[in-house]
Amino acid sequence: MNRGLTAEIDLNAVSHNLKVIKDIARNLPVIAVVKADAYGHGAVKISGRLINDGVEYLAVAFTGEARELRDSGINAPILVLFDPDAEDIFKYGLVPVIGDKKTADALSKEAERRNTALNVHLKIDTGMGRLGFAGDPVKEILEIAGMRGINVEGVMSHFSEADIKDESFARMQIASFDSVRKELLQKGLQIRLFHIANSAAVESLHESNFDAVRPGIMLYGYSPVLTSNLQLIPVMTVKAKILTIRRLPAGAPISYGRTFITKRESLIGVMAAGYADGLSRRLSNNAEVIVRGKRVPVVGRVCMDLTMIDLTDIGHVEAGDEAVIIGRQGNESIDADELARRADTIPYEILTSIGYRAKKVYY
Repeated sequence: MNRGLTAEIDLNAVSHNLKVIKDIARNLPVIAVVKADAYGHGAVKISGRLINDGVEYLAVAFTGEARELRDSGINAPILVLFDPDAEDIFKYGLVPVIGDKKTADALSKEAERRNTALNVHLKIDTGMGRLGFAGDPVKEILEIAGMRGINVEGVMSHFSEADIKDESFARMQIASFDSVRKELLQKGLQIRLFHIANSAAVESLHESNFDAVRPGIMLYGYSPVLTSNLQLIPVMTVKAKILTIRRLPAGAPISYGRTFITKRESLIGVMAAGYADGLSRRLSNNAEVIVRGKRVPVVGRVCMDLTMIDLTDIGHVEAGDEAVIIGRQGNESIDADELARRADTIPYEILTSIGYRAKKVYY
């Protein structure tokens, strides 16, 4: 569905960002995280480019996301991070992440019933407090490795705060993970992939790069490390059509709640994007877009489908012109980091909130 809102996706930028990751990670295998429709960029197209560029493994959140990739012809191994549906796991040849004994038992019985062996990755909780084996993970992993129909291909964990200046807790998680890794190897368990490194850890915690790395947001051109100097390229540009322009007198209220009142005769543009398209309501009177190479302010509350912008200082501007929400025009640029700071959130939320109504254009 498209009403003048476009998300342009630069696939060459994806390739560039992947190369940056590989260079940092000493060319370790990359498990590319393409969950949430590749962070809003379109999982099918992004996955296709990543596989062509040599990515060995993809990772999604749920089996439904993996099903979409399989239906599009993608045959690479796909890791399902959460709540694996047994029927889809076997039907589509997926690799489930298991973090509890009950799920392991169920998948073992189904694999035995189908007379097949299922590759799985086991998750241990080293401090996230969310999912995974805790307490005595070595004991539980050894038990699962002995189940019929189960082949433990990988063991993984997840950082809770690898992206902050104080790395002490992250390093404790690495030590905990490495202790489990060493004990499993000492007991003779042959596991191909131990992995814990997310985007932040790939960049700043190199000792976490065990047998593979698992980047997400870095692939899309953003670093979670505040002091990053990596030359990543944002993959997505978001543009909205200016539907109409109105000349309003001083004292005119704009949008719901009259939170903005014009202080002078003003040219107010109505932009074809709102909070249903990922432009957070927290950006009301608190953001800028780029029109004809100049920044202009968002005025009034962001609506569900529309947002008003003050074009008074632009000079010549017409209905039908584009407003750049994320991206570059002329000498000005706005990225998801800027919008996230203004909205008091993170770029992950900004990128994944780009709605289904945006027409995606790949180049």
